[in-house]
This record gives sequence, structure tokens and C-alpha cells, in this order.
Amino acid sequence: MIEYTSVRELRNPLVVVGGVEGVGWDEFVLVRLETGELRHGLVLEVDEKLAVVQVLEGTSGMNEASTRVAFTGRPLAIPVGLGWLGRVCNGRGEPADGGPPVFGPVTAPVSGHPLNPMWRQPPAEPVLTGVSAVDALTTLVRGQKLPIFSVAGLPHLELATQIAAQATAGGDPFSVVFAGMGLTHPDAAFVRDALEERSSARELAMLLNTADDPVIERILTPRLALTIAEDLAFTHGRHVLVVMTDMTSYAEALREISAARNEIPARRAYPGYLYSDLATLYERCGRIRGNPGSVTIVPVLTMPAGDITHPVPDLTGYITEGQVVLSPEVHARGVYPPIEPLSSLSRLMRKGAGPGRTRADHLDLAAQLLAALARARQVGELADLVGIAALSPTDRRYLEFAEAFERQLVDQRRDETRALDDTLERAWRAALVLPERELVMLPSALLREHLKVS
Repeated sequence: MIEYTSVRELRNPLVVVGGVEGVGWDEFVLVRLETGELRHGLVLEVDEKLAVVQVLEGTSGMNEASTRVAFTGRPLAIPVGLGWLGRVCNGRGEPADGGPPVFGPVTAPVSGHPLNPMWRQPPAEPVLTGVSAVDALTTLVRGQKLPIFSVAGLPHLELATQIAAQATAGGDPFSVVFAGMGLTHPDAAFVRDALEERSSARELAMLLNTADDPVIERILTPRLALTIAEDLAFTHGRHVLVVMTDMTSYAEALREISAARNEIPARRAYPGYLYSDLATLYERCGRIRGNPGSVTIVPVLTMPAGDITHPVPDLTGYITEGQVVLSPEVHARGVYPPIEPLSSLSRLMRKGAGPGRTRADHLDLAAQLLAALARARQVGELADLVGIAALSPTDRRYLEFAEAFERQLVDQRRDETRALDDTLERAWRAALVLPERELVMLPSALLREHLKVS
């Protein structure tokens, strides 16, 4: 490798190197300081004989005269294999648990390999999270990308770690990769503690980028997580759930790098390629025909000021297959997780739920619950105008249903794992608060069976 000393400029995490030849985009770079310290980078842009390099550890302590830059001629790659399971690493994949570096029999580029659409198999079969509101109403499907939309101050990190700690694939080989971006140190410690049991069982790999780590590392973290997940799924035949939080922190890092490159900003000063950049991450999930494994993604993002039209949730919604929305109003009522069912949706739920996958009554029951909840919300608005005393007996039953739905089904302890049968029985108990004549979306045979039991 040729070392270049012609550093023209240091700009935040960027180094501009002149006089280069044969350098390609996304090439892995070694940066050597005068002190002998070795740092790492990636080529962001090449223009004739100028190369713009983003330094993963930042440019602090560097100076233009003594910095040496070597281009490796290949993209950034990491070792892959089962050795990642049970490990806790920083956002660059370096051990944070006191153990040795992760080694593997082969390496894989962190940019991933695009899947031929002809190889893709439609998502199917459920990933059960143990969270009733998700499993019953917005079922997560193997190979799906289902984001969680939240607001600052809501317990989205707790929900993400709870899902990572207790999700299963119905007895099939299953692993979790957790990627945290821009976490505070208390949050990172919380994640490590909450996921310690699953990590000790070698079912989980953790990559934790904290808020004081170099911003460029935040861009690398989800790519490492997905590279690890792809190998576990498509080489080792495992079903892998990738939980990534917070994608808004990732987008903020992308915006900061874009500003350092003097790029023309788009909406809300985010780069114009934000949509395609997010798509390169989200679209790495899925299933491959003839391969037993799958990659399922649950990205978590916070909506600034609760604005669902903000570029990050807006573009995420275009790419993904539904959303789970957390509500400040539900949180204010002391309900955990504070999921707003009528704003939440899993577009692939019918692929992963129902006869032969979950239970024969699952889809009909979920449709009935959501329809009844919509009616209960209308009744609640009417009660605010005319008072509860002026409501009909049926309308009062709808108000009772809304309370039972929220307290018996949605609300659960943060350390509670609910089996699917338990979740659906809770759903039936909430539904049967209503008169039989109101349960028009339930097949009569199912309804008679549960009325006998109750």
C-alpha cells in the first residue's frame, strides 16, 4: 500500500487527500498519525486526484503536515460467524466486554450485498415478541421491517430491549443483534443489564455507540449489525431479529457529515439522499428462496416534537411495512407499553398470523378489537359532549370495553413475557365485555365456543 502525505484539509471528521490515484468510493483507509496511532476511515468521494475520507475515530489530534494516509484497495470488511453471539462491542465492532477481538473464518463487507429480487421469498411465519399489543394486533413477520415510532420521553428504549430480550421464532434457531446509536452512558448500561441473560446464552450480539463516540461511528454501527445478521441468517440458517435504536440519531449523524462535505441540503437540512441511504439499511432484511434463515428488522426512531411528517419517520414509512406508534396520551394514563393501536399497522400480518401460523381465531379477533376500539373512541368523544349518563347502555359497554382492552391486553409489566395463547385469551376477555350482537366480525362458531367457556 502507498502512503500519501498530501493531506490538503482537516474538516471535522473528514480528511481531504490530494494527488491520489486508483482510489475508489467506499474504500477502506488506514490513517497514521505522527505519534504512531493508527486510525481508520472510508472514502466518501473521489474527484480526479482528490479523495475525501471520513475518519471513524475523528480527526482530533491530527495535523495536515504529519498525517499519512494509505488506501487498502478494498471496502471495509469485518469477520463474521457465530463468534459475535454473546459479545458486547462498541459501534465499530471493537470489544467493550473485556474479551478478545471477534474473529471469524471469513470476512464480509459492511456495505452488504444487494439481494437479487428473484431470490427473495415473501415474508412468512411470526416472530413472537412476548408483548401483547404487538403480537395480537401488529404481528411481526419473519423477513419484515416494522419500525417503532416514538417521541422523546417515552419508553421506546425499554420496549426495544424487552423485544430483543424475549422475542422467539417458535422453536427455530433464533438470534438477536442489537444496535444502539447515540445512547447515553446510563442508557447503554441499561441495555447491557437488560440483555445480559440473552447475551450470556449466546443468543445475542450487541453493538453500542454512545453519544460521546465519534459521530461517524454512528453511521457504521447499523451496517455492522446487518452484516453480522446476514451471515447468521444466510450462512448459518438462523432467524435473526435486528433491533436498531435510534434511527433519528443515525440520520442526525448523516446530516452532520453532509454539512461537513458542504453538500446542498434538502428538507430540514438533511441530505437529499436520506431516502436512499435509509433504504440501503432497511432493505437488507428478508428471506432467500431455499435458505432456512431470515433477517427481520425493528428500527426505533424518535419523531422530533411528535411530528410524523418529519423526514426520518416520513421516509421510513415509505420503505417499511407498517409501524408501531407510541403515544404520549397512552403513556400519561400509566400504560406500558404506550402503544396506540389505531395508529399502528403491520401490513404483512396476514402473512404471519392465522391458521397454521398462530391461531385460527387470531386475525378475526384482531379485526374485531380494532373495530370496537374505533367505535369506543367515538363514544368517548360523545360522552365528553353529553355526559356518560346520556349514553345508551350499549355505548356504555363500549367505554367499559376500551378500559378492559387497555388494562387487560395492552398494559403489561416491563419484565413480563406473554405467550401467544395468553395474549389471545386476554383479547377474548376484552371483546366479550361487549354484547354478543356487537361482535359482528367474529365467526359465529368461534363466538359460541368462547361464550360457553366464559
